[in-house]
Amino acid sequence: MPDPTPHEPSLAEPILHRAARIEDAVQEFREHRARRRGLVPTVIPYTGYGAPGWIRVLCRVLLTRRGLASDASYYGVRGWRSFTSVAVDDAEVTVTAGGTTHVVQSDRGGVVDVKVPIDLEPGWQTVRLSAGGMRDVEADVFIVDPETRFGLLSDIDDTVMVTSLPRPMLAAWNSFVLTEHARRPVPGMSVLYERVLAQHPGAPTVYLSTGAWNVAPTLQRFLTRNMYPSGTLLLTDWGPTHDRFFRSGQLHKQQNLRRLASDFPDVQWLLVGDDGQHDETLYGEFAREHPENVAGVAIRQLSTSEAVLAGGRSRAQERTRAGSAPWVYAPDGAGMWAELSRVGLVDADPSAPL
Repeated sequence: MPDPTPHEPSLAEPILHRAARIEDAVQEFREHRARRRGLVPTVIPYTGYGAPGWIRVLCRVLLTRRGLASDASYYGVRGWRSFTSVAVDDAEVTVTAGGTTHVVQSDRGGVVDVKVPIDLEPGWQTVRLSAGGMRDVEADVFIVDPETRFGLLSDIDDTVMVTSLPRPMLAAWNSFVLTEHARRPVPGMSVLYERVLAQHPGAPTVYLSTGAWNVAPTLQRFLTRNMYPSGTLLLTDWGPTHDRFFRSGQLHKQQNLRRLASDFPDVQWLLVGDDGQHDETLYGEFAREHPENVAGVAIRQLSTSEAVLAGGRSRAQERTRAGSAPWVYAPDGAGMWAELSRVGLVDADPSAPL
């Protein structure tokens, strides 16, 4: 007999699944067309991290004309160009380092984000990546010494770079229209990071953002040009998934914070963000879940105009914090250095102002 109470299918789920299928069909068409035009698989390397015995490999496989990573860098052009590249899903990428070779696979967006059992010495190292029989490229990885107990994790938008990103129209403007040289650094933040890391030699640096992997080369050049310390970019892939139209930026940050706690259980992180949207909430949740992995939280206070554009407002005076990790608030790097000194997270030299 038929089930007397059949389950009604979700009205939303088929639509969301259909969005992902449509994206896959469009991607397959674009990839097929690009290959017919002679474009070849090209590995775009990103900076990874690891520890003795393993590394986290980060890269993206795109189709380019010459097979050069520089073909996908879009240096000095409008932001929309970075979203026209053709990604290769399910591409096999060969990772070579430490005398061993491993083959990994890209996801639907062409992104490789995988942990590989390769044993390298602590410090900056390089691995070689290749796909489709094309030329190898080198990717930097930072191997964290097992004795390291401190790390720096920073948001990007409105923390190190003024973007007012959360407001939808401004997000589109900043992502698709502006050239990279139109983006402004937050005053004093690069010097702040340099000084913090100088007191913790060998500490890893991670930049965690909800930005798309498409803009990784642009963000990396921005950080380098404005003298921010080298580190790993952890970005996301925009577009539909199996259960939603767009990936959740908050979930992306939550998952990566928890992964860092798992990857480096003995490291305490200085978490740096801003009070424009969700950083306070996300860092607060992480501090409650993993108090042993949080050295402190530093929140950049947006100006009144920035807060309005970002869709939030400063809540420093409204918040009380429970837990052992100190929280500090300041509008720029100089103020943040003073606050970190006040709570004992850094040893400040009063004769050397920021």
